[in-house]
Amino acid sequence: MQKWLTVILVCAAGLVLSCGHGQILESITVQPQTETFGSSTTPVDEDKGLQVQLMAVGNYLYPPGTKDLTNEVTWSSNTPQMVTVNSTGLLTATGEACGSAVVTATTPANGSGSNAIVIGSMTANVVCFTGTGPELTVQFATAPGTGTVTSSPAGLSCTGNPCSAAFVSGTTVVLTATPNTVFAGWSVCDVTSGTTCTVIDLTENRTVTVTF
Repeated sequence: MQKWLTVILVCAAGLVLSCGHGQILESITVQPQTETFGSSTTPVDEDKGLQVQLMAVGNYLYPPGTKDLTNEVTWSSNTPQMVTVNSTGLLTATGEACGSAVVTATTPANGSGSNAIVIGSMTANVVCFTGTGPELTVQFATAPGTGTVTSSPAGLSCTGNPCSAAFVSGTTVVLTATPNTVFAGWSVCDVTSGTTCTVIDLTENRTVTVTF
């Protein structure tokens, strides 16, 4: 009784602008507060399309209570190249970048002034690939020519000297040789075609040789 009497007196004094004009929104809680996509053993591009539904809960000062505002707030991601969020709060990993992003839910704060807004936020994480897995090594045979070798998926880029990179176990890796002079061939590949060498289903450390 005392609480409601206080509210009535405050309204009568004109101290709350929205008395008699609906609820007063105090804050927004976004659920979940943190969401993580991917793992250190998964390339970031494989996270593309992973999703989670967010929820925006409005916390009201007067009258006290909560309300689902998921479809009423304005959703935004400060790193859209990493994660996007649509108008209904569906959070999606793009598969283009890793790191952390802040996702916000915004709505006008009724009763707090015409320009006032209330913002709630959560943190979305995409784990960066650390290269944990079997290694593929490119050796250069002694020859008159020189050239460069690159890989798909990305990871290897060699120019005249041996280099290695780790890939997710089971990955098929295609190596492409770009000769500066002449190209003599590949060895120890599963499949060769022109200047390419394909290693199928890499599950353990492997070494191939290119000759320019």
